[in-house]
Amino acid sequence: MMERIQDKLRGTGVAIVTPFTKSNAIDFLAFEKILNFTIENGIDYIVLLGTTGESATLSKLEKKTLIEFAIDRIDHRVPLVLGLGANNTSELVLTIHGTPFKNIDAILSVCPYYNKPSQEGIYQHFKIVAEASPVPVILYTVPSRTSSNISASTTLKLANDFSNIIGIKEASGNLDQIYQLLKHRPEGFLVISGDDAITLPLLAAGADGVISVAANAYPGKFSVMVRLGLNGDFIFARKIHYELIEFINAIFLDGSPSGIKAALNIMNLCEEIVRLPLVAVNNDVHRLIKKHIGQIN
Repeated sequence: MMERIQDKLRGTGVAIVTPFTKSNAIDFLAFEKILNFTIENGIDYIVLLGTTGESATLSKLEKKTLIEFAIDRIDHRVPLVLGLGANNTSELVLTIHGTPFKNIDAILSVCPYYNKPSQEGIYQHFKIVAEASPVPVILYTVPSRTSSNISASTTLKLANDFSNIIGIKEASGNLDQIYQLLKHRPEGFLVISGDDAITLPLLAAGADGVISVAANAYPGKFSVMVRLGLNGDFIFARKIHYELIEFINAIFLDGSPSGIKAALNIMNLCEEIVRLPLVAVNNDVHRLIKKHIGQIN
């Protein structure tokens, strides 16, 4: 029997960073290094052009080039999920229609931001996205960034109405909402943690994995923790969780992906350059991140 895409996306996805050079161009050498580092250390799939990838500051040409480069360098080793979201539904449909989806396994589509649509508006938006997309769709709710939340009832309605909506990246921080999804979801619908710090408790509640920022720096440890959690081995998973938790908290203290890029710079994987309006973390946070890296290593 052919493996379902849901099975391939169960585990640890890494929300991959987009490294930049000192001249603010995409650093493809560092990008390839991080791709290989994460894949060779056991992550299950790559998420490209998400929030952590600073997609909001990339031009259309840069995105196209980055997608082509990622597909070539990943070379079928792990699945590739592409971030495609917008707060203009018709424009997003045009983007979907203009995207070559060969070797792209799914899209991750964020809840429309800034407009603050109603739940009916959110439903209608993702209905159009599902009908337009030639690959499976993973919803993404992150109200701390978008000012809009995809409620459990809206998610479940979309999951039941559209077979190609296969999961949700849940970063609402609302445990009751996530529990409702886990309790009532249709068979095969993925509930994926969008918050590194609460991944382990969500695995204990029945979640299917994580799309992780911290896994850019610690792909091996994070992947092992998630696999242990999925297998019900929480004694050893908990040890890794507590080994990483202070590092995880530190990389989000002064903005993301500024924090993870500081960590990757300390680990000699890329520059810590982010594009405006983001800036590098302050010196105190940088020292704290370096301290926690030293303790983990």
